[in-house]
Amino acid sequence: MTDASREHPTADWQSLQARLRTIGHRRLILVEGSQENTCTWMHLQLSRMNTSHSLWVGRAEHAEAVGLPHLQANHYQQWLGRETSLLVWDGWQGNPPDAFAALAGTLQAGGLLFWLMPPLDRWRHYADPDYVRTGLDQAEEHPFAARLAMVIGGDASIIRVQADDSGLVNWPELPAHTAGFTPQTTDEQQQLLQHLVRFGQGRRRRPLVITADRGRGKSAAMGIAAARLLLAGREQVLVTAPSRDNVDTLFRHAVLVLGEELAEQSESELVTRTGHRLSYMPVPELLAARPAAEVVLVDEAAGLPAHWLCDILLGWPRVAFATTVHGYEGTGRGFAIRFREVLDRETPHWRGIPLHQPVRWAGDDPLEQLVFRLFLLAAEGAVEPVPDVADVDIQHWVPADASEQELSQAFGLLVDAHYRTTPADLRQWLDDPSAQSWRAVYRGQTVGVLWGTVEGGIEAGLAEQVAQGHRRLRGHLLAQSLASHGGFPEAASLKTLRVVRIAVVEQARHLGIGRQLVDAAVAGCRVQGLDAIGTSFGGNDPLVRFWQACDFRVVRLGLRQEASTGEFPVQMMCGLSDAGASLETQLRTRFARHWQVLVPRHWSQLEPVLMGTLGADLPPRTGPDNNDRRDLNSFAHGYRGFELSLPMLQAVSAAPGVMAWLYQQPDFPLWCRAVLQGWSWAALQAALLCSGQRDGEQRLRGLACQLLQNGPEL
Repeated sequence: MTDASREHPTADWQSLQARLRTIGHRRLILVEGSQENTCTWMHLQLSRMNTSHSLWVGRAEHAEAVGLPHLQANHYQQWLGRETSLLVWDGWQGNPPDAFAALAGTLQAGGLLFWLMPPLDRWRHYADPDYVRTGLDQAEEHPFAARLAMVIGGDASIIRVQADDSGLVNWPELPAHTAGFTPQTTDEQQQLLQHLVRFGQGRRRRPLVITADRGRGKSAAMGIAAARLLLAGREQVLVTAPSRDNVDTLFRHAVLVLGEELAEQSESELVTRTGHRLSYMPVPELLAARPAAEVVLVDEAAGLPAHWLCDILLGWPRVAFATTVHGYEGTGRGFAIRFREVLDRETPHWRGIPLHQPVRWAGDDPLEQLVFRLFLLAAEGAVEPVPDVADVDIQHWVPADASEQELSQAFGLLVDAHYRTTPADLRQWLDDPSAQSWRAVYRGQTVGVLWGTVEGGIEAGLAEQVAQGHRRLRGHLLAQSLASHGGFPEAASLKTLRVVRIAVVEQARHLGIGRQLVDAAVAGCRVQGLDAIGTSFGGNDPLVRFWQACDFRVVRLGLRQEASTGEFPVQMMCGLSDAGASLETQLRTRFARHWQVLVPRHWSQLEPVLMGTLGADLPPRTGPDNNDRRDLNSFAHGYRGFELSLPMLQAVSAAPGVMAWLYQQPDFPLWCRAVLQGWSWAALQAALLCSGQRDGEQRLRGLACQLLQNGPEL
């Protein structure tokens, strides 16, 4: 580096870009100063630069003043799949971490990222406008921003500009090079192309899952392969992604390969001279229309709900999924772990193909390394096995005070354990003043972590307005949901620790470490005088059973599936104080009263195994009366028809111990679908639960007979 006090009021940015292109690097330029001065300085520099392939993230009028395309940070997904050579990020308008990390990945070799911000020493207390969206505006300090400032302050590759002081710049001394960098196909990308073409021409039900960091050329490879498949005889290749903009690169490379064979071209379709087509369709349209296609390509798959991915997997003969490993729409590692279970079950001959070598920049690119450090994108959990759980130490832990190694290990556990973990989660974890955490340590390694946040404590009048739906609260997910949807204002006025995430390293699962973490959190809540501890998560049977083992009980099931997983949100809690225990009982009793009415309307597709677990967890209703018992006996022995018996069968299902008993019977799925979820006989037959109405009724009668003879006393 040259002397940091050297002035470069008219720095030659274009020469710098040209030099960076030859070595395959990109750079961050941090422009520090007041809001007015940083913007003025940036406008002056842009007036002397080539601004083609540029983007301004911030206020529209600032971008229009210099003729740049404009994007609001929270709309960043619209730009994924495109490439830029110059990016201006106005941090005075807000700094959502997911958007910053994602858009940094659009820069080509030679690209410059100008970040307009207050001076580094003010970041810890900077009132970032994006905090309002997440409830972090209530925090007096922001350890996440302070950590970013620490990382940036120690990175010699960053060019720093003092806009308040004549534009002082520390100009980098670039590394020497022997040969110019050229973006070109890597060996890995060539092998991926071969795999994609073979897959597209090969046997059915052998999907590919491609994982790569940004800039590795996965979208380009898919576009080239799609074109080659059309030229080789495939008539229809479909492409889908979270948005049309995500597949710009894919379509651009397909056009280049098709060349003179391309007869028609539109924004969402390419048609060859022989009538073969490459078409983009949004997922909802794709699943609704279900057009015929030999091959379906899914780009940025981690940005799509898991149930959509499963529907696509099962709906077409050849499906390839590509996703970003350290993704910002959804972490590719979490996607791979969760989706692997579906692939193993439905298509055991699936193949995973990772890409490591960058295509659009050099392997030692400083900007990629910086972004990875800033947002812990390469964080990985500990890998040491835990032979003796007695040696695991459970500690109350403050991630904002942790070392980089501790923080990286703990965040890596969250990435591996959850479908979507993004840089925004790291910020929330570090900056939320209501956050509390515990970790499990074995031989100095973090092998488990629990992250919670204290919610509620709202004054009675406001809590009543929340329950009535007149007011909404930021940062009180469980408290607000139970108050407004559950119907009890006490849920907002009492203080509850909501468990946001819990994760245990894969090698140490099923040893009881998760239960120990929950026990430690419960003990901590009691010491603090909190009223309850609860959690909200995408419902699946193993998770519900885990929380049941921790003495949590089901208090609510959401009416709509979560976008990320396609699962219905399950909310569970454990009352600790008298008031908390009373709230738990009231919520459970009311939910049990509403359960059977809501099941056929909202949860008719819920898996029977989860239905059984949830139903058995609910407090029992009043047992059947003499008339119900008589009708059950009549149905069991064929004297009374199914339709007339249905209300009675539903009432019997809610009697004490009945759901738990039914759950153990082989024909429980039939009972669940027919009696509780309201499936038609045609639907039951199509699902192979019976061969028709006659067979179905006979088996339900048989189950009723067993219930009378061997079930709980009615």
